[in-house]
Amino acid sequence: MPLKILLLSHHFFPDIGGIEVNSEIYARAFSAAGHQVRVLTWSTSTTPVSFPFAVIRQPSNRQLFQHHAWADIVFENNPCLRLAWPNVFFGRPSVISLNTELDRTASVAWAKYAWLKRATAVISVSEAVRQKCWPAAAVIGNPYRASEFKHRPEIARTEAFVFVGRLVSQKGANLAIVAFQRVLKRLQEQRPGSPKPTFTLIGDGPERAALEALAVSLDVHQHVQFLGFSPGRTLARQLNRYRYVVVPSLFGEAFGNVVLEGLACGCLPIVSDSDGLPDAAGPAGLVFPRGNAEALADTIWEILHNPAREKKLRQAATAHLAAHQPALVSARYLRVLTAATAAG
Repeated sequence: MPLKILLLSHHFFPDIGGIEVNSEIYARAFSAAGHQVRVLTWSTSTTPVSFPFAVIRQPSNRQLFQHHAWADIVFENNPCLRLAWPNVFFGRPSVISLNTELDRTASVAWAKYAWLKRATAVISVSEAVRQKCWPAAAVIGNPYRASEFKHRPEIARTEAFVFVGRLVSQKGANLAIVAFQRVLKRLQEQRPGSPKPTFTLIGDGPERAALEALAVSLDVHQHVQFLGFSPGRTLARQLNRYRYVVVPSLFGEAFGNVVLEGLACGCLPIVSDSDGLPDAAGPAGLVFPRGNAEALADTIWEILHNPAREKKLRQAATAHLAAHQPALVSARYLRVLTAATAAG
C-alpha cells in the first residue's frame, strides 16, 4: 500500500553535504517505489531543478501543519525539531535517522533526547553513533552516489594520496601533512632515489593558508598541492587519478560518505578510528588511531610496501560497496518506515 511520506531535512539541494545527499537519495527511492513523498527543508534555491516529489522550502507554520496532517508517516533525516514539532498534535508514526552524534552538553540536548523517545523507530548510520547516542537504534550504513562515483578506466591512476573535505581543524589535514612528511623522510633515508609520492588536498576552508604554510615549513610543498573545492562529478573524475584516499578526522565523523565515494572511484581508504569511519571503510580500508601522525605514517609506509595486503583490501571493495548501494540502503529504510507505519 503506497504511503504518504513526509521527509524532513534541515538542509537539502542545492546545499552540499552528506545529509543533504542522502535525503535526496531516499526521497527519490521512496518515490520510485510508488510512495508519495514531500520534503520539508529550510534550504532555499534559485536553481530550476525538478524532482519527482514535492520540495517545500522555508515552510510557514501553516504549511508545517498542512503537511503533517497529510502524512501517513514522518521521517526525520537527523532530528529536525523546528520542522517536526507539529507532529505533537497529529501523533503520526515517526522514524528518526541519527546522521550525527548528539552533543549531550548542548543546551537543546534534553529536547532532542525527549524527541527521540517519542519516535516509533530510530536508525543510526553507524555502530559508533548507536552506542554513544541511542543503543536501541537499528544500524543502517549510508549510501553513496553510485551513479557519479565509480571507476573510470579511461582515467590514468597516476597520483598517490588524496584528502577530500573541509579544511577545518577537526578534519585532521594538518596531521596528514605531517605524516606525509615523515613518509618522504623515510623514503629518502631507506630508499634514496625512489620516486616520491604526491599528496593532494581537495577542499577549502579557513585552515587553508595555515596548511599551505605547514607544507612549506616541513619542506614538502613541492609534493603537496591544494586544488580547492570540487563538485560531485568533477570530484569523481579527480578521485579516479589517486590510489589512496586519506581521511584523518579527529572527531565528529558519524559515518563518512567520502570514504565510500573514494572507494567507489578506486581509492583505497586510510581512515582514523574516529567514530563511524571504520564502518565506512569496512574490510576494504586501513584504520589508524586518531590524532597520531606517527601511526598514520606507519600505515602509509606499510601499504606502500605491501602489495599483497593492498590487493586483498581492494578485493574486498566490491562486496563492501554493494552493501551501500543507494537502492539497497533505501529499501532498508523503507522497510523500517513501513513497519513503523503499521505499528502506529
